[in-house]
Amino acid sequence: MTGLKLIGLAALAGITTSPAPSFAGPANGEAVAHAIAARLPRTQVAHVDCAKVPGICEVQAGTNIFYVDATARYLIVGRVYDMETRQDLTAARLLEINPDLLLGGAPSASDEGTQTAYIRDGHGQPAPSASPSMAQKVSLAGLPANGAIEWGGPGPSVTVFSDFHCGYCRMLHQTLKTMGVHVSERPISVLGTRAISDAVICAEDRIGAVEKAYSDQEIAKRACDTSGLDANERFAQGHGFTGTPVIVRGDGAVVLGFRPREFLEAWLKGGA
Repeated sequence: MTGLKLIGLAALAGITTSPAPSFAGPANGEAVAHAIAARLPRTQVAHVDCAKVPGICEVQAGTNIFYVDATARYLIVGRVYDMETRQDLTAARLLEINPDLLLGGAPSASDEGTQTAYIRDGHGQPAPSASPSMAQKVSLAGLPANGAIEWGGPGPSVTVFSDFHCGYCRMLHQTLKTMGVHVSERPISVLGTRAISDAVICAEDRIGAVEKAYSDQEIAKRACDTSGLDANERFAQGHGFTGTPVIVRGDGAVVLGFRPREFLEAWLKGGA
C-alpha cells in the first residue's frame, strides 16, 4: 500500500464515464461485463480479464480494479498476490493504468469527485471514514526504540513506516539498500501483516528477518515485547499515515509513497 488504497462499494457505484469495455481471456468476459452492468448499473466497466487468475475475473472501472467470480455474483475488493513469482498483481495493474502512482504514492481518493476511498486499519477492519490529513512534518522523538529495525550504512538517516506486504515498500527497501543511508524501519500493519511484524521485531537477527519478510519467507516466531509496534500504529493513525511506505527525513519532513533514487538523494540533501 502502499501507498495503494482499496476501493469500496460506494466507489464502484459512483463511476459514471468510461469507454466501451474490452475483454481478455475466456469468452465469458463479455458475459461478466453484462452481469456487472445488471448488478452495478452505474459502474462503467472498461476492461474484463478472466485469463490472468484462474477462477476470478479482473475488472477495471475507471482507474480502479476489483474482482468477481465468473457469474459476477461475488465481488472481491482487495489485492491479488502471485505466491510463486511474489508479485502484487493488483499493484502492477494499477501502476499500468496510472503510471503517476509510482511518484505520487496512493491513487486519488476521488475520480471526478464521485469516488470514495476504502482503507483498512492494522487489524483488518474498516478504518473510520474521517481520518486526519497526513502531516507534512512530524517529530519522531516520542517513538520507542523497540519499534524500529535499524539497518543500512553511515549515510543520512531516514525513517520508513512500512508494511511487509506492500510492493512499493519492497521497492523502496531495495532502493535504500543501494544508497548507503541509515534506515530506521518502523512496521505498521496496513495489509493485515501485524503477525509478520511481530516475528521481525522479535527475531534474533532483525535485519535478516526484514529481508525474509520482504521475500515472503518464513520467520521463526519468538515471544518478546512488541509494544513498540503498537506505538508505531498509534503514531501512524494520529498523523494520517493510511498508506505505505511513508518516508520521514531527519528534520521530520514527510513523503508518502515510493520515490526513485534520484529523488531521494536530492530530498535527503534538503534536510541536511
